Amino acid sequence: MSDSTNSVSPSSDYASISSGDQSLQRSRRSGDGNRAVVRESRHWHDVFWSAIFVIHLICLGFVLAVLGLNRFRISDRLNIDRYTQGFLENHKGLTEDYWPLYAVAGGIGVFISWVWSLLLGSYANEMMKVSVHILTTYLAVVSVLCFWCRLFFWGGAFAVGSLLQFLYVISVIDRLPFTMLVLRKALKLVWGLPKVIMVAHAFTVVMLLWMSLWSFGAAGVVASSMGDEGRWWLLVVLSVSLFWTGAVLCNTVHVIVSGMVFHVLFHCGQEESSSLPPSSLVDSLRYAVTTSFGSICYGSLFTAAIRTLRWEIRGFRSKICGNECLLCCVDFLFHLVETLVRFFNKYAYVQIAVYGKGFNKSARDAWELFQSTGVEALVAYDCSGAVLLMGTIFGGLITGSCIGIWAWIKYSDRVIMVASTAMLMGMVLVGLGMVVVESAVTSIYICFAEDPLLIQRWDADFYTEMSEVLHRRLQHRSSRAREVLTTA
Repeated sequence: MSDSTNSVSPSSDYASISSGDQSLQRSRRSGDGNRAVVRESRHWHDVFWSAIFVIHLICLGFVLAVLGLNRFRISDRLNIDRYTQGFLENHKGLTEDYWPLYAVAGGIGVFISWVWSLLLGSYANEMMKVSVHILTTYLAVVSVLCFWCRLFFWGGAFAVGSLLQFLYVISVIDRLPFTMLVLRKALKLVWGLPKVIMVAHAFTVVMLLWMSLWSFGAAGVVASSMGDEGRWWLLVVLSVSLFWTGAVLCNTVHVIVSGMVFHVLFHCGQEESSSLPPSSLVDSLRYAVTTSFGSICYGSLFTAAIRTLRWEIRGFRSKICGNECLLCCVDFLFHLVETLVRFFNKYAYVQIAVYGKGFNKSARDAWELFQSTGVEALVAYDCSGAVLLMGTIFGGLITGSCIGIWAWIKYSDRVIMVASTAMLMGMVLVGLGMVVVESAVTSIYICFAEDPLLIQRWDADFYTEMSEVLHRRLQHRSSRAREVLTTA
């Protein structure tokens, strides 16, 4: 940690992506202030993981089609039940009994995603406050309903989730004003790039097309004659696949938006898309789905889980005092997660978009950049990613609740299976809308660390506020380090 750093030191290099060439132009500021451009060709990275992802989609697509067709209109059309006779319950459900529920879940998820995006653009402060506070209440309400329906395990799970959410919000309440400021500026960047919004909507359509096949297979599993344990195991495998696929599409959008935002901040600090090279969006899209796609697939496997764990541990750690044994255990977990963050963090996608590096190198370079400039203290203070995740979870909960009520009325013995998978569908679709804003946030921090003048030219007041908060955070860390030394 760069606790002793008292000011932001501008980095000496940053990048510009050529509008008419496939190569990357890295712009370096020489000692006399002039810029020299060094061309670096884009290379394919992490190809193994892109191959794994594509093979996984092909194989899973075949399995989903078989599972759905086996119960489509005719029970056990493909005679699969003979291989599961030890788990049979003689359930007579059909795929088309449950498929409409998933279709409605997809529609609700898209509707929430688009409405949430529109409201964020018009009522940013209000919507972000709703994201923070309403999730705790909603989790508590769902917990009560589960207990009322005698679903004690799920009632307890949602109650624990509500408690953890409440504790996290309490632990970061003092950080929310700065977080809201960063999110407002990110929204300002995003809404100045309407073509980027259109690309995000296009990826939402792609996700819906895949979900139509995924839900067809999931409906076949729910309708199958296997026992609950067998169905649950299959649904868990399908859910992990859907989560990875959704994460890949989200992070592909992340890379595209990051490339565009870097363009905006690099080209004279103007947010209007008319100031950009005409082919910049096409180049960002092309790089994301070709040379950088393997890195995106690789990072998507681990980044979200590690990031969420880090938020929870950091929030819990900030409120521990007096219990040295517990603090020691939490510190051990914290440093373990911090080590993982060095290799798996969302800021890697900005480095991938701008420099075309592999994922691990991008993650290490981004983290070392933050630590060498002291900006890591600012990144750790910001909670924008957690706020957006709260909105994503809330959207998923609404989707799952709506479908759960419908399933309770028609198929009460399958309500948890259908509602939980519908919730995952809603989270993935809402997350595709949220990732546009999160990409802008990560790009702002990378640009601020590499060359603060990029932010200053774009928004001088915002630059001043970021610098002041960074200075305060570095002073706070230095004072805590001195306290530890004096008490040791």
